Amino acid sequence: MSETIPRTLIAGKGAAPARPGSLYRLSRQRSTIAFLFALPLLVVVGGLIVYPGIYAMYLSTLNRTQTRFLGLGNYTFLLSRDTFWAVVEQSVIFAGTAVLLKALIGIVTAHLVNNLPSKGQRKWRGMLLIPWVIPLSLSTLGWFWLLDPTYSAFNWFFARIGGPHIPWLSDPMWARFCTILVNVWFGAPFFLIMYLAALKSVPQQLYEAAAIDGANAWQKLIHVTLPMMRNIISITVLYSLIVTFANYDIVRVLTSGGPRNKTHVFATWAFQLGIASGDIPLGASVSLFMFPILGISAIFILRGVRRRGKEI
Repeated sequence: MSETIPRTLIAGKGAAPARPGSLYRLSRQRSTIAFLFALPLLVVVGGLIVYPGIYAMYLSTLNRTQTRFLGLGNYTFLLSRDTFWAVVEQSVIFAGTAVLLKALIGIVTAHLVNNLPSKGQRKWRGMLLIPWVIPLSLSTLGWFWLLDPTYSAFNWFFARIGGPHIPWLSDPMWARFCTILVNVWFGAPFFLIMYLAALKSVPQQLYEAAAIDGANAWQKLIHVTLPMMRNIISITVLYSLIVTFANYDIVRVLTSGGPRNKTHVFATWAFQLGIASGDIPLGASVSLFMFPILGISAIFILRGVRRRGKEI
């Protein structure tokens, strides 16, 4: 008994500790843990975005009955149609004008709210976010009631005060104006909340230093506020440009692309060709035309953000 214990201790003393297996080491790496946490999201993105996108590319190469391979035939057919170029023009006007107006309204209202007392800021933030919180289709139905060509509430009011009868949704120019108006009304609060958060992050010492140098309010805005908000402005504009360019609800509910296809954007025209008319490959081709336009815009905007990040 006295000899057994020392031998066991001596043997244990010289034995090397067990090395963890490769699977254990792999699970301890941060990159692996991050990938495992992100895996459910990657599966959802792959199933709802990547796969439908690849399948849409495949569909766009087929004929109407999806029985014959056409290659780029659908794209060349679209490029030869006047309606397609009218849709491109309307989409660019709709997205560009709406995003510009939302950015201007957002920066102005953010400054106004930022200069209010803290209690007043909470109230105004809540009220100004209401248009963005309401579901877009539901709020657009309310605007349709206000702008309806026959029973417009606006025209009823104008008639009571002796004003003109305006063809809000039956005239191409007014219909374009109405679609842009509703989009600005819905999207401006998003710019407001983003720009307000960016204003809160600007160091107060910069404004104090500018005031000591004799800068007025306009000079503070140009030389302090906007340079500090450039990246937030760029990213917000890019996100809004993508969402606005692919907008469907507003145009579909207000005008359905009319009158005379003058208010169609890519999403609504793709729906009309692919679903309403039954030519799914042609509708897929229309929807895919958005990718190069948005891709080029994203490259230029993100390049500017990356360059400014390196300068900082």
